[in-house]
Amino acid sequence: QVQLVESGGGLVQAGGSLRLSCAASGRTISSYVMGWYRQAPGKDREFVAAISWSGTYYGDSVKGRFTISRDNAKNTVYLQMNSLKPEDTAIYYCNAVVGDVPILNWGQGTQVTVSS
Repeated sequence: QVQLVESGGGLVQAGGSLRLSCAASGRTISSYVMGWYRQAPGKDREFVAAISWSGTYYGDSVKGRFTISRDNAKNTVYLQMNSLKPEDTAIYYCNAVVGDVPILNWGQGTQVTVSS
């Protein structure tokens, strides 16, 4: 079973940047479509970005500001977040995706807090 560990979150001022990492262990994730999701307090978990063999995909609220990438040699997926806004505040999670459905057990996530 693949285990996912997210890191890189923190407290940042609006307009700042953070780079999140999702390290996988247990097996390689190079064959998976990988996605980032986030959950703000009192809200449902929402899709942020995904990366497949053919391209990258983003939620409307993060297009042009966030960039997803992967390093298969390190079995890791990244999320570069620029021009952060207070509404980006959430716990961020990664997961493998099949048909738009996350398929692995969720990790603990990493907290991102953006102050105004």
